[in-house]
Amino acid sequence: MGIVVETRVGKKRVIVIPKPIAEAVKIEEGQRIRITASGDRIIIEPIRDAIWLALYGKKIGRITPEELEEESLREQEKLAKK
Repeated sequence: MGIVVETRVGKKRVIVIPKPIAEAVKIEEGQRIRITASGDRIIIEPIRDAIWLALYGKKIGRITPEELEEESLREQEKLAKK
């Protein structure tokens, strides 16, 4: 099991995510999260946007700047023909 921290539910059912937990799962102030109820458990997951995924996400491929430029030109040609 990972990090375990106890916290308290505050007024209006506000829960503060303790710093060690937030750091472990890379949740930052202002970030969107998903909260799911599953039986008697609450699951809190960060919602990753495209920028976060580009910076920190699992890399599944590699593309060179030249390949990117070629693809960009192909897409522009398709749009110009419409």
